[in-house]
Amino acid sequence: MSILNVKPKSECMYDCISLGEVMLRLDPGEGRIRNARYFRVWEGGGEYNVTRGLKKCFRMDTAVVTAFADNDVGRLVEDFIMQGGVDTRLIKWVPYDGKGRTVRNGLNFTERGFGVRGALGVSDRANTAASALKKGDIDWEYIFGKLGSRWFHTGGIFAALSETTPDVVLEAVSAAKKFGTIVSYDLNYRPSLWKSIGGQQKAQEVNREIAKYIDVMIGNEEDFTAALGFKVEGNDENLKELNIEGYKKMIREVVKEYPNFKVIATTLRTVHTATLNDWSAICWAGGEIYKANDYKNLEIMDRVGGGDSFASGLIYGLMEKGDPQVAVNYGAAHGALAMTTPGDTSMADVKEVEKLMSGGSARVVR
Repeated sequence: MSILNVKPKSECMYDCISLGEVMLRLDPGEGRIRNARYFRVWEGGGEYNVTRGLKKCFRMDTAVVTAFADNDVGRLVEDFIMQGGVDTRLIKWVPYDGKGRTVRNGLNFTERGFGVRGALGVSDRANTAASALKKGDIDWEYIFGKLGSRWFHTGGIFAALSETTPDVVLEAVSAAKKFGTIVSYDLNYRPSLWKSIGGQQKAQEVNREIAKYIDVMIGNEEDFTAALGFKVEGNDENLKELNIEGYKKMIREVVKEYPNFKVIATTLRTVHTATLNDWSAICWAGGEIYKANDYKNLEIMDRVGGGDSFASGLIYGLMEKGDPQVAVNYGAAHGALAMTTPGDTSMADVKEVEKLMSGGSARVVR
C-alpha cells in the first residue's frame, strides 16, 4: 500500500537531498571532553546524517546542501562526506578570512556517556558558514527543477541556527513542493539553539509555518510539544511508556491543523542508563497507527544519530516499499544498529537491518 506519490527514479538525479549544517565532531572515545588528550574526528549533522544513511546503508543516490568556510577544516569535513558517498556538488564554499571573525566551520565535542553518566555535547558553531545562509543563496529552482530529487529532508536544527536560516528552509520546501518532491522534516527541538533568537515562542512560530509544506513529519513527544504546541495526554512525566490512546488523540489534533501531513513518526526511548535503553518507534499514516518492533534493553555504544538513522530507514521504507508498517520497522532497526557503533552516522548495511527486523540474533557471523 503506497501512501506517498514519490516520483520515479528515472525523472531525478537524486533519491534524496538534505539541507543542514555538517560539523566536525571531536570524540574523546571512552574518556571525557574535559580530560581528553586526543580526539577521534567524524562528520555529523542532524539533517545530513539522514542522507548519509540512505547512501551508505541503503545504497540510494543522495546529496547535501550546506556551506563551509573554505579552509582545511572545511575540506576535512568535505572529505568525510565524500567517504560517505554523499554528493558534494551542492555545497556552498565561502572565502575564509584567516581568523574566523566573519565565517568559520562548526565543531561539536561529544562524549558518549556510560552507565549513570549521560552523554554530553558541547558545540562551537557561532558564525558558521551554514548559519549565515540566507534566502537567495541556493538555486532551488535548479536543484529541484533541473537536477531533480524524489525526496527532500531538512529539520529544526538548521532552522534554529540563525535569524536567516528559517527563510532558507521555507524557500527550499516551497520549491520542492512546486516540483513534486516529497518533503520530510525532523522537528529536533534544541532549547540551546533557540535561546538567543526568541526561545520556544520563536521555535513554534517558525516550525508552524514550515509545517504547512511537510509531507512526513518526524519528532518525539517533546518535539511536538515544544516546537508545534501539541501534547500527548496521559503520559507520566518520565515518559516510561507512550500512552497510545493519548498519542492518537494528539495526532487527530495535528492532522486537523495540518491536513498536508501524510505520515507522522516518532521514536520511543526509555532510558534506563546511558548504555541501556528500550527502543522502538511508531508512525501514523492513512488514519492508522503502526508500531515498530521493540528492542528491550538495547546496549548503547553511542546514542548520537540514532534518531537520524531511524529517519533514513523510515524514508527508505516509504520510498521503496510503500508500506508504513515495513517502513517504521526499517527505521527502528536501523536506528538501533547505528547506536552500536561510534560516530553520528550509521555503519550498518541493509542486510544487517533486514536481519534485525526479522528477529535475527547477535551471534557471531563467520
